[in-house]
Amino acid sequence: MGESDWGDWLPRAIENADPETVALWYLGCNGFAIKGSAGTVLWIDPYLGIGDPPRTTRMIPVPFDPTDVTVGDALFITHEHSDHAHGPSQAPILANTDAELIAPDDSVAVAEEEAWADDWDVSTDQFTAITEGDTLRVGEFAVDVVPVNDPDATHPVGYVIEHDSGTIFHGGDTKPTDSFADIGDAYDIDLGILAFGSAGTIPDKETREPKHTKWYSDETEIVDAASALEIDRLLPTHWDMWKGLTADPTALYPHVRSFDHPRRLEIVEIGDRVDL
Repeated sequence: MGESDWGDWLPRAIENADPETVALWYLGCNGFAIKGSAGTVLWIDPYLGIGDPPRTTRMIPVPFDPTDVTVGDALFITHEHSDHAHGPSQAPILANTDAELIAPDDSVAVAEEEAWADDWDVSTDQFTAITEGDTLRVGEFAVDVVPVNDPDATHPVGYVIEHDSGTIFHGGDTKPTDSFADIGDAYDIDLGILAFGSAGTIPDKETREPKHTKWYSDETEIVDAASALEIDRLLPTHWDMWKGLTADPTALYPHVRSFDHPRRLEIVEIGDRVDL
């Protein structure tokens, strides 16, 4: 894991914040910290690693040291990939806060197989495996687990996070899927978080030979997903992360303007805060 050169200002900002509604901090890649008006703190896919250079090379700062995190009620994982389920990034948060790890079975398996409980002060009692259709309550938030479409993952899920102030959708690395129309009908999604990136040529994981790679939605796919979900504010993620697969989120403006949804494009950089 890379060493942060940002100090502890971001964990302290989250700890000291007193939002009137719900505040979200973008952690880069696909990670977020979410804090409600009553003080409940959720973490989703926080990743502080540097990848696997030169195959996957991190293009943004490591924003904090996970041992500096002192608040957290639950840590959600969307799927089992190492930039979403990552012991060095997430186990110290679980250890410091006693937060519950909430994740699909294949992501919980990562924590068990990598012996997070042996290497950090974490108990397996903190691990909760969930699946599509589950509903749970964490403090002031109600969270529904919904199906998504990430063909590169073995068991990906999305989360619909409901609060008195509004509703957030986090789709992990999903691409469009037929189920999004039903989700859009069932929920009034104020802020939707969807992965966006370009195709590129990076070394193959096994052979290390150059390989055409496309992991995330392109301009058309992310807008199709946002439209089906009837998202009011679309917040694209992951475009900042990997060398060779980065993208320009401002390129989405001409793609969204002819659709009823999303109504607004919300572009943030690592460390930025947005509020519902």
